[in-house]
Amino acid sequence: MSDEIILQRSTSAPKQQQTFPTEVIDLPSKGIFYPENSPLSSGRIELKLMTAKEEDILTSPNLLKKGLAIDKLLESLIVNKDIKLGDLLLGDKNAVIFAVRRLAYGDKYGPLELPCPKCQAKNQATVDLGQLTHKEADETQFKPGENLFEYTLPASKAVVQFKLLTDNDEKAIERDNAALSKISKTASSEITSRLKKMIISINGETDPAKVKALVDNMPSRDSLALRQHIREITPDIDATFEFTCSECGAEERAAVPMTVQFFWPDARV
Repeated sequence: MSDEIILQRSTSAPKQQQTFPTEVIDLPSKGIFYPENSPLSSGRIELKLMTAKEEDILTSPNLLKKGLAIDKLLESLIVNKDIKLGDLLLGDKNAVIFAVRRLAYGDKYGPLELPCPKCQAKNQATVDLGQLTHKEADETQFKPGENLFEYTLPASKAVVQFKLLTDNDEKAIERDNAALSKISKTASSEITSRLKKMIISINGETDPAKVKALVDNMPSRDSLALRQHIREITPDIDATFEFTCSECGAEERAAVPMTVQFFWPDARV
């Protein structure tokens, strides 16, 4: 996908009292899974270009300590205030984060230190964020306006209905896991918490308590297959890139590391 597809200059008439430059970006979901009356159903979102005011958000010790700096930044940059950050599908939010970074500091990200999976040698690489592409939703496969999917589990043959997670869902999962960690330092519910938040019904059973019990007892083969299926259909930004190891010559593909340099390019200074 070309750079022009991911970032597009807004050509709409200037809004009254709007004195700041903006960009319109395409969302990987194309807006398909949002309600028809949602501003996100257009499949695009308009962003204000970052200023020194927004950089203050990124350097706020209080927001950084609470882990809220990025969210507050995005909320400040989204032009349409009817759009709530928590309503964004996670893949769409990821795309917005990368777009904001590109608009603020350009496409160059690095140099980054990357270990080679083959020989473990440390490589220096610079990523061109403009080359990242979207894994888009297939408009022909899904009903517009519905965040609802169906999948038959391979082992139990149970029919599962599920939804894609939003930013609000992700935060709820994080709260649940944090609460569990206070009770037990060794217990983990990362997989089941996500499935419970995504699954709406199993074989027609919609009672939340019963669905949670069924998830806890889901065969591992079914759990793995369902998670793989969800990854395949989830619209997102493909945040991976290719690099060649300087030592062994192996050609590898790695995920873009979200280091402190991502939104703080001069962090090493």
